[in-house]
Amino acid sequence: MDNSKEYSNGDITVVWKPKLCEHAWVCVKMLPKVYNPKERPWIKVENATTEELKNQINQCPSGALSYY
Repeated sequence: MDNSKEYSNGDITVVWKPKLCEHAWVCVKMLPKVYNPKERPWIKVENATTEELKNQINQCPSGALSYY
């Protein structure tokens, strides 16, 4: 079981795979309005544009974040 989570804004679906996450904080540093580990859900895709999300996810060093 990979225990991945999906978050969608209707245009893009962000997939987070916690087992792959290296906790590099690239996501939090780039888009703090979307990624807040102190909140639940910790990913709020509605707080950024699809392009902002794609740009940030492409910078994820571990591959824990992806989209479709």
